[in-house]
Amino acid sequence: MTTDAAPSLQEFLNALTHPSAALELAVIAGCLGLAWALVRLLRGAAASAAPSVLFGRRLVDGLLFPVLALGLALAARRALVAADVHVAVFKIVIPVLVAFAVIRLAVRVLEAAFPTSRVVRVIERSISWLVWAGMVGWVTGLLPELLSAMEEIHWKMGGSTVSLRTLVEGTVSAGVVLIVALWISAAIEARLLSGASGENLSLRKVVANTVRALLVFVGLLVGLTAVGIDLTALSVLGGAMGVGIGLGLQKLAANYVSGFVILTERSLRIGDTVRVDNFEGRITDIAMRYTVIRSPGGREAIVPNEMLITQRVENSSLADPQVLLQTTVPVAYGTDLDALFPQIVAAVTQVPRVMAEPAPVVHLSAFAADGLELTVNFWITDLENGAGGVRSGVNLAILALLSRLGVEIPYPQRVIRQA
Repeated sequence: MTTDAAPSLQEFLNALTHPSAALELAVIAGCLGLAWALVRLLRGAAASAAPSVLFGRRLVDGLLFPVLALGLALAARRALVAADVHVAVFKIVIPVLVAFAVIRLAVRVLEAAFPTSRVVRVIERSISWLVWAGMVGWVTGLLPELLSAMEEIHWKMGGSTVSLRTLVEGTVSAGVVLIVALWISAAIEARLLSGASGENLSLRKVVANTVRALLVFVGLLVGLTAVGIDLTALSVLGGAMGVGIGLGLQKLAANYVSGFVILTERSLRIGDTVRVDNFEGRITDIAMRYTVIRSPGGREAIVPNEMLITQRVENSSLADPQVLLQTTVPVAYGTDLDALFPQIVAAVTQVPRVMAEPAPVVHLSAFAADGLELTVNFWITDLENGAGGVRSGVNLAILALLSRLGVEIPYPQRVIRQA
């Protein structure tokens, strides 16, 4: 015999022929429509179209829609019961809405906490299948019987007795606690990193990573307590972790410590242009284990944080964003350099991205075999946009100037003497 909280599928199918079934379906449709309208109104009032845990990418894609629909459905069911109306459809709709809300919470929180992880996608699908399977088991009455059978499977763990049901329910509770902790940490991180740049961005990144680690740690402790594990056993776990770090996890621990040091002392900041191991680019992210460097050509390098601490790193943006670039141009012997130099400086200054102060400088750098070699030095402040474009612009400006003045650009000359 099934309980009222978990009706059998046959009871539900029989209830669909009851005269009150049409009224229930109409009330449920009204609850869903009202929830949709409220989500649309709240999203418009939030003045933000960015995807979030509450709103998602679409109106019904976030957590807020199933939660509002569930709340309205519970209120409507209570009102119908108070009016002495037979309810049966609600016994199916409410578990479906609960499952929908749990899936939306898990999926949206994991996407916000780990936006680029492929493993998260597999976890999301697994959670969805498990939640829907649990909902179907509850509706059909199989889940209560399965839980009763799991209650009979128990064993001794230390000084206490643990059943399989307790272990499963504790695991579910631990997962919910960890998801909520990740949700809170993702919301705090988004608020901290919003509108930050330069040194403030790196400092806020430290705070965000610290808050996430603390919340996940607290959630893990609560989850272990829910499972029934004595927290005094953590001393054994801590000893095991120490042995693991000593045997094979030194690099992993060193990368985490190095990441914390980099973020704390701000020797490297998000947005800095650096060169590491012959790879040059702009720092786009500093995580606790690695740093992402993106080159002007679009390639990204994931550099372990330990490398940034133990090896030489060239930072073009640490003290001053101004960067000196050079280009060389040959001119023929006999060219009036005193008259040419000021005109080259004026032409180079007109090139976009070239700074007027300090002004470009031209030097006679070498007496080459085929002509005089001139070196043009100029400064820019946005190396993260690349150096090839501005250097090409300078070369084109100099070429146009030399063509206009009739200054010869010498070619290699060879004299062949016939004996």
